[in-house]
Formats: sequence, structure tokens, C-alpha cells
Amino acid sequence: MSTTFQLNGAAVAAPIEPEASLLAALRGPLGLSGTRFGCGAEQCGACLVLVDDLPRYACTLPVGDVAGRRVTTVEGLGTADAPHPVQRALLELQAGQCGFCLSGIQIRAVALLRETPRPSEDQLRAALDPHLCRCGSHNRILRAILRAAEEMAP
Repeated sequence: MSTTFQLNGAAVAAPIEPEASLLAALRGPLGLSGTRFGCGAEQCGACLVLVDDLPRYACTLPVGDVAGRRVTTVEGLGTADAPHPVQRALLELQAGQCGFCLSGIQIRAVALLRETPRPSEDQLRAALDPHLCRCGSHNRILRAILRAAEEMAP
């Protein structure tokens, strides 16, 4: 069996049972390792992806549920040569430490900035609240995302 959907702008067929998690499909047969497995229970945010531009937890989302839909992972936000403004700001400010949480945080930040181009620090903190970062890089991450918001704002 396989499930067909758009992944980072390209049509793919994930050769995996439709009941398997989207995360298993991404990290397994589709070969994308940017989306992380953290808790498996929607409690840490490491597995966040965009499905039709909305943040979703890939660890609990059956891959069959994304059939015919658009999925964007952290790999689909930008490239090494042309990173997304959020990615560029995180790099420039050296906001991450181990980086395990950053794929989900980037996805959440991009979704927030689409809805709220100039978020306050409080709005950003609220949006990132579900994300766990054990390294304690929160303040640097916040500064980087706020910098990206300034760059991206109309």
C-alpha cells in the first residue's frame, strides 16, 4: 500500500501502511530526517510539520490522513543556499544548541508568522509554549524568530 501526497512541493507515494504515522513515513521510506521523534504523544513539538499550512504532530497523524494534501517539513522551508528567514536568523544568532527541537520550532514559527507577521514577544512565547527545549536556548530562539519577523514583515 502507499499514500500519495505533496511533500515539500513534489508529489510522493509513501510505501507504508496508511495507519502508520506520518513521522514513520517521513523518516523511513521517504528518507527525511529533519522531522524528529521526541515523545510520540504530541507533548514536545519535535515532530511538527505543516499540513495544508497548518501545524500538525507527525508522530500521531496517520499517513493515510494526508492523502492528497500538502505536507511541508523543515527541509521544505528553505535550502542551504537559500534558507527561510527563520532558518537564517536561527543560524546567524546561533540560537540552537543541540538543535533537536529546532525543526518543530521552525515549523511553528513559520505558521505563526504567516498568521501574525509582527507578533509580540508574548504572542511568540505562547505559540512556542508546546515546544520543549532541554538546552535552554529559548531566549536566543525567541530573538532569532523576532528578527526573522522584522525581515519578513510587509
